[in-house]
Amino acid sequence: MADIVSKAKRSRMMSGIRSKNTRPELIVRSALHSRGFRYRLHDPNLPGKPDLVFPSLKSAIFVNGCFWHGHSCNLFRLPKTNTDFWAGKIEANRMRDARVRERLDAIGLRHFTVWECSLRGRSQDEMKGTIDECVCWLEAAREGVV
Repeated sequence: MADIVSKAKRSRMMSGIRSKNTRPELIVRSALHSRGFRYRLHDPNLPGKPDLVFPSLKSAIFVNGCFWHGHSCNLFRLPKTNTDFWAGKIEANRMRDARVRERLDAIGLRHFTVWECSLRGRSQDEMKGTIDECVCWLEAAREGVV
């Protein structure tokens, strides 16, 4: 099936997709900040430039888009056009994510991934559950239970 927009239009649309300050990331940032957590954003000195870094807790949170990171959920569908390109790109992203996690482990930094689909639930309770999970994970580090 052919794309419904021109190649130039598709290119413009794809270039407009942000990697920082996405809606899911802003939801997590706002919720954690309101619960008293302070963090750094996109630390360029750390592998993978985690979305949120909690230096005192030696912890980092990634907020991943389901499509770009190939999450196995209802939000991920491999495009029907240029399939080989997208399959390769998404697999390379998955492999890079695995390498980043290994490097974070090696320097003693805990990491947690929040998936876009967990913030787009049908009810606010699902989103609250995801935020609560983040808070519990961070509290464990604060209490030294890690």
